[in-house]
Amino acid sequence: MEECRFHIGDIVQHFKRENVNPETAEYLYRILTFAQHTENGEKLVIYQALYPPYKTCARPYDMFCSEVDRKKYPDAKQKYRFEVVTVDFWPR
Repeated sequence: MEECRFHIGDIVQHFKRENVNPETAEYLYRILTFAQHTENGEKLVIYQALYPPYKTCARPYDMFCSEVDRKKYPDAKQKYRFEVVTVDFWPR
């Protein structure tokens, strides 16, 4: 697997954003910080949705970096589950 690098403050899109109106913020997230699971030491990504209700989530870093499951989503264009994007405008 290629090295996965995300940084605090990155704007990322989930691969399912391919199927929504690009003028919205649906499936866009901001990485808030990284954390360590207290029980097993696993690295976690703490991220927040940029669309209502602006839910804050935690996901294992390795899962965050994983490739899209091509068996489950054969038509997905994005290679990875989450990828950094540049937002030239602020979506509604």
